[in-house]
Amino acid sequence: MLRWIVAALMGGLMALGPLAAAPIRLKDLVEFDGVRGNDLLGYGLVVGLNGTGDGLRNSPFTEEILSNMLERLGVNVTGEQFRPRNVAAVFVTAVLPTFSRAGGRIDVTISAIGDAKSLLGGTLVMTPLNGADGQIYAVAQGTVISGGVSAEGEAGRVVQGVPTAGTIPLGARVEREVSMDFSGLQQIRLALREPDFTTAGRIEQVINRDFGRKVAVMLDSGTVVLDIEATRMPSPAHALGRVENLLVEPETRARVVVDQRSGTIVMGADVRISRVAVAQGNLTLRIEEAPLVIQPNPFAGGETIVVPRTRTGIEEAPGTGLAEITDSTNLSEVVSGLNALGVSPRDMIDILKSIAAAGALHAEFLVR
Repeated sequence: MLRWIVAALMGGLMALGPLAAAPIRLKDLVEFDGVRGNDLLGYGLVVGLNGTGDGLRNSPFTEEILSNMLERLGVNVTGEQFRPRNVAAVFVTAVLPTFSRAGGRIDVTISAIGDAKSLLGGTLVMTPLNGADGQIYAVAQGTVISGGVSAEGEAGRVVQGVPTAGTIPLGARVEREVSMDFSGLQQIRLALREPDFTTAGRIEQVINRDFGRKVAVMLDSGTVVLDIEATRMPSPAHALGRVENLLVEPETRARVVVDQRSGTIVMGADVRISRVAVAQGNLTLRIEEAPLVIQPNPFAGGETIVVPRTRTGIEEAPGTGLAEITDSTNLSEVVSGLNALGVSPRDMIDILKSIAAAGALHAEFLVR
């Protein structure tokens, strides 16, 4: 009987404790040093638009690049007056993936920079994409796929989505490779996306347990170093291929994130609230203008006078009164206690701010 009572008490204490995070693959928690993409940028023209391109009077840069492109093709337009409405100047952006080889294809994103109304149905003319070092790493060309639509008449216009931006799947061809001697690395640093000493220590333990010897060392909360020679693997690629799918339970900080624009509130599983009393009410200020016009008789002479009249008032809603939120040991109790106040999400944001200012919210409070 005594053993059953002790087991029941232990089970109750475990139920009250915080839930452990689900194991996550190592590749989803860290970035491998040197294994990253490179941003590319280009400036080009989209042609073939149905009268929805840039107005060249308002976008002189479009006329300049169009003239330069035609001259390179042997067409002399110097001094000519041309105002095409089917051309738009755009920025072309892309990410060159890790270990991309010459001849491979990557996706590109197209964004208008002038006063074009839509890129729907347009074609991007051959555009070189440069890296941060100024070198050309890819060339983009193809038909733009726009995610929006725009229609207008003489007295109205309707727009759905963003017709001035689009994509070209596999629209760029890699012309230059990023040189890197990856096979010659003796050590590889694993950079945590969310630095945390506990998570970094667990990563070190999981890797060393898998190899059966010390091959990983935690340097700080955001870095774990993997010794390639100690792993006894044929190459760094083989070592990363073995460790990237190891499962690790990450430890995250307790956070409350609010978005004031949309009224969204997101809480982490480790958020706790100490015992606190909350009173909340709304003030409504009303101002009404009701001017009075005094006009003399037609033959009496005089002037028409407008007398201003303003009505003001302040109304105070009953609010929630003084409500008590008890100590919370898990997220469900936190949510239940806050829901008991019966207020809207936007009022809840103000309440959470006040609770954090009072020191009763034990979490990092982030406002977007």
